Amino acid sequence: MGRVTGRSSRAKGEDLAAGAPCPLAVDDRTIAGHAQDIRLRLYRPLIGLAVPALLYLHGGGFTSGSPEEADETASAIAAATPAVVVSVGYSLAPAHPFPTAAHDAYRAALWTTGEARGLGIARGGLGVAGYDAGGHVATSLTFLARDLGGVAISAQALLGPMLDPSLTRASRNPVGDEVSRLFDPTMADCARCYRAYLPEAAQRMHPYAAPLESCRLAGLPPALIVTAQNDLLRTEAEQYAAGLIAAGVPTEVTRFPAISHDALPGHRPALAAVTSFFRRRLTPARA
Repeated sequence: MGRVTGRSSRAKGEDLAAGAPCPLAVDDRTIAGHAQDIRLRLYRPLIGLAVPALLYLHGGGFTSGSPEEADETASAIAAATPAVVVSVGYSLAPAHPFPTAAHDAYRAALWTTGEARGLGIARGGLGVAGYDAGGHVATSLTFLARDLGGVAISAQALLGPMLDPSLTRASRNPVGDEVSRLFDPTMADCARCYRAYLPEAAQRMHPYAAPLESCRLAGLPPALIVTAQNDLLRTEAEQYAAGLIAAGVPTEVTRFPAISHDALPGHRPALAAVTSFFRRRLTPARA
């Protein structure tokens, strides 16, 4: 059943964008996923114009998370961009390990493209945004879209993404243990999550699972990489950005000081950077 959000979405948008935000229609859909049916939560701006679309992939370390938990972030991006945002309830590990989540995202992208007219989506490529493990799934989606075709991803925004199953590039804070305790997640948390999503050691070198190890980054969509200073995952995210730049992919990197990993999806300046990026990279709204 759908619903319309008014005041709450308007308040979020006012914090994130210079322009006036818009109310949203919110409803859930169910589509066939890679291994099971998956749920999509749609946020549609009620402005009487065709707008761009993007997928949002929630965090949770591959083993938890849901569109409900991502509601504030997804609705804020939808209202402030404005764009149709499709929040994807991808299948979770360990019951559904790699590559299920990535293929669920790919199917959600195909569905969104196929339903563009009915959803009031402007012609043009699709955007994708992801936080934490959702950033990993978003990255895998860009590889799948490039290699399999069927859908064009025009822009990607990754917030504190998990990108290094080897866990060899974790950030180290030189200030000492007192500051290091601010880091969230911990190495043990990341290891547990990767064991659940990538239970076979050989999977951890697959280019869709270990994008930092890939030698084929050319042809991926323009990227925004958002990191937090006090985040164990900061170094790997910024190294991935460097790899994209070296491969000729237009890439922006924004690091926010004095915040932790868990703060990113609700950090207003971070979300403002994401909405600004998508406004510049995706097809603008039109009548």
